[in-house]
Amino acid sequence: MDSVSYAAGVSIGSTFLKHGVNNIDLDLLTMAISDALGQNGKKPLMDKQASEKLFNRYVTDAKTKAGRDFLAANSQKAGVVTLPSGLQYKILKKGDGTVKPTAQDLVKTHYHGTLIDGAVFDSSVDRGVPAEFQVSKVIKGWTEGLQLMVVGDKFQFCIPHELAYGEKGASGKIGPFSTLIFEVELLEILPNTEVGPGIK
Repeated sequence: MDSVSYAAGVSIGSTFLKHGVNNIDLDLLTMAISDALGQNGKKPLMDKQASEKLFNRYVTDAKTKAGRDFLAANSQKAGVVTLPSGLQYKILKKGDGTVKPTAQDLVKTHYHGTLIDGAVFDSSVDRGVPAEFQVSKVIKGWTEGLQLMVVGDKFQFCIPHELAYGEKGASGKIGPFSTLIFEVELLEILPNTEVGPGIK
């Protein structure tokens, strides 16, 4: 049972880290676990529903603050432009194109997406296969950002959760209220007949 107890602790700790919780009072945590297991004859100070609601609110507030703090710091870096929507971009490479895509256009891009802690959640670059999609069929941050680019441009986009996947998250790797970072290279503006399955 010692190994099971340790494994349970690792699981709990990993869950906290996943949600950005790193300032837990270990004494209170131990007491709460004992109460929940009925080991000390005391009832938990709050029921499961109330505790889950409190924890989820804490995680939401922590992730929202982390995203805002990141964007505030990033806005002070050289070359970073912050748009009224909250989208931030930085030009990494200038292309030689002259036409910018519209929301109705189909485009071919390479992209590399990370969370603010550097964890990669998706990358056409790593797969070695460019992505094709309609500009209006992706997250709001992409739709806005792509229309600033010409073919050959490579931008970094820092996208607040409101312009990304919001309170729901996506794909298991992007949690709720996640600020996202993308490096995007616009390879081509495609005729409508050439579009691939796209991404969302």
